[in-house]
Amino acid sequence: MQMVEWTGRFAYQQVADDLRRRIAAGEFAETGQLPSLAQLQKTYDVTVTVARAAIRQLTTDGLAVSHQGKGAFLTPDAGRAAQLADPIGIVAELRKEVDQLRSEVGELRQRVATLEEN
Repeated sequence: MQMVEWTGRFAYQQVADDLRRRIAAGEFAETGQLPSLAQLQKTYDVTVTVARAAIRQLTTDGLAVSHQGKGAFLTPDAGRAAQLADPIGIVAELRKEVDQLRSEVGELRQRVATLEEN
């Protein structure tokens, strides 16, 4: 059980943040479904109001859609969106882009050098 602690952030934000991290890690990718409100209450030791607000936050962020009586489900792009919402995910994505750009610039340098030799 992961209890929510007083950190200056609202409890629902802490739960939403943790769910976002879990989504980014692909934890719910197989089923596409988020834990039920009852499961969230038990896992995070929070009230149903907090659990509902956390799901609402993920819905507002575009990571999930909620269907009354059926639960909350990930949107098709939720994993990637969750990674980009996480600063660590953003840094990893930027590193990949920088590495790609370095590779392309290196290739262009070689091509220019070859052209200048002729």
